[in-house]
Amino acid sequence: MPSSAAFNELLQLRAELAVARDLAEKAQANALNAEAEAARVRAINADLLARNAHLELMNEKMRRDKYGASSERSRWLIDQLELTFEELEADAAEAEMQGVITAAKATTVTAFTRTRTTRRDFDPGLPREQVVIPAPELCPCCGSTDLCHLPADITETLEKVPARHKVIQTVREKVSCRSCEKISQPPAPFHVTPRGMFGPRFLASLVFQKYGLHQPLNSQRDRLESEGITLSLSTLADQIGAVSAAATPLFALIEAHVLAAERLHADDTTVPRLAKYKTDIARIWDYVRDDRPFGGPAPPAVLCYYSRTRKGEHPRGHLAGYTGILQVDRYAGFNDMFRGGWADKPMTRANCWAHARRQFFELADVARQLKRQKGGAPLVSPLAKEALEWIDQIFAIERESNGRTVAERLSVRQERVAPLVHALEAWMREKRGSLSRHDAVAKAIDYMLNDWDGLTTFLADGQICLTNNAAERELRSVARGRKAWLFVGSDRGGERAAMMYSLIGTARLNGVDPLAWLTDVLARIADLPQSRLHELLPWEWIRLRNAPLIKEAA
Repeated sequence: MPSSAAFNELLQLRAELAVARDLAEKAQANALNAEAEAARVRAINADLLARNAHLELMNEKMRRDKYGASSERSRWLIDQLELTFEELEADAAEAEMQGVITAAKATTVTAFTRTRTTRRDFDPGLPREQVVIPAPELCPCCGSTDLCHLPADITETLEKVPARHKVIQTVREKVSCRSCEKISQPPAPFHVTPRGMFGPRFLASLVFQKYGLHQPLNSQRDRLESEGITLSLSTLADQIGAVSAAATPLFALIEAHVLAAERLHADDTTVPRLAKYKTDIARIWDYVRDDRPFGGPAPPAVLCYYSRTRKGEHPRGHLAGYTGILQVDRYAGFNDMFRGGWADKPMTRANCWAHARRQFFELADVARQLKRQKGGAPLVSPLAKEALEWIDQIFAIERESNGRTVAERLSVRQERVAPLVHALEAWMREKRGSLSRHDAVAKAIDYMLNDWDGLTTFLADGQICLTNNAAERELRSVARGRKAWLFVGSDRGGERAAMMYSLIGTARLNGVDPLAWLTDVLARIADLPQSRLHELLPWEWIRLRNAPLIKEAA
């Protein structure tokens, strides 16, 4: 039996151990609280950064909407802001989740919850699948079975069902006649590609992903292989060529429709072409028919061509015999088409005010000047700013008359726009006399005055638009695609790409889903006679699809 001294010493050790345990628990709690508080601060800071990035993005978009032309500060700025916002938003969500995890371990710190917008309901047209979690059969409190059902709570969660591929076996039965000993069999169905290896939906997806979503065939091949479908790159390329051949008659109809317009937008962009030891700089040209600004009934369409160079002979060949209005920039290759001897009469030239405005905008853009000066004081030209104010008044009036009839647009221009244009001309000629020829503002003024007739053509015709943005918008897809596919492999590949851009771009202009449209086209194009081929044009296709719905509503 231990002595009293030893017993007292044991009691003292136990008391000290209890105190040490309490101190350790308090220290651990304090550490957890500190960690949770730090996580809360990180979540708040990440949320503020994401909000600030979102405000910058919205501010830039509103600035571009207010001041007009979409390429003034180049599209990459908004793309960069969107990428920045995307990353910061992901950081904020991650920090919030980490804060929730650490706050669950703490005792005095609550998790930071981000303020979110009101949740939007999903499209009612989406298919729904119900997963029912049954209510308990017994009351959890008293065990009673006397329960009544109340309205259930429903939570909707968007889910993705992976794409599925299947093989369709087409069985053609054969019969033999006992009398004449002849064998009969129904004919094989039409297939877009030889041997019928691929169905129209697969082919349409292949084409749309390549030319509409800019996914090269090697990327598509790798994705298919990851899904258990092994196909060679040459096999997929063969399908692209076969689809192009099948769709050529439809491209010819779009070509005829575009070239029959009284007014066209024209532009071009670069496209690298693979060559020996290097890449050549080829061109994609587009010609857009869009009568919607003056209330025209004709459906919009875009026509694209490919050329190895940018020589003026290419647009002259594309528009051989065309004598309508051509809205272009100041590219010299178009000049011959506006002189005498072109067909039975020369074309009417309408220059783009957005190109002219852009030169003044660059001289008055503070952000651009700061970037150029790299920390120095911005050199903002007051004359350029004054010219912008004149031009912006013209743009504001034009926006009001967008969509009106030709006569109404012409009346507005003669009453309100013409005085501003004449006053702007007088102002520019006055200021130009006091500037040296090397002055940046003088060069911007010369750009306008050197072809003033082309810029003022719109004052005498309500069909003409103030800018050539319709053509530039359609070439954005080519510019985006260059980052993915880098170059075209041959001249034939460039011509094929131009044709596909025409088909997909025309579908989008008419509000048609290109993938659904291409699928139906490839399934039906062989069965339609030549006289009914126009039914597959995007605007006719959507009209015929909506016709039964209109009849039912009536």
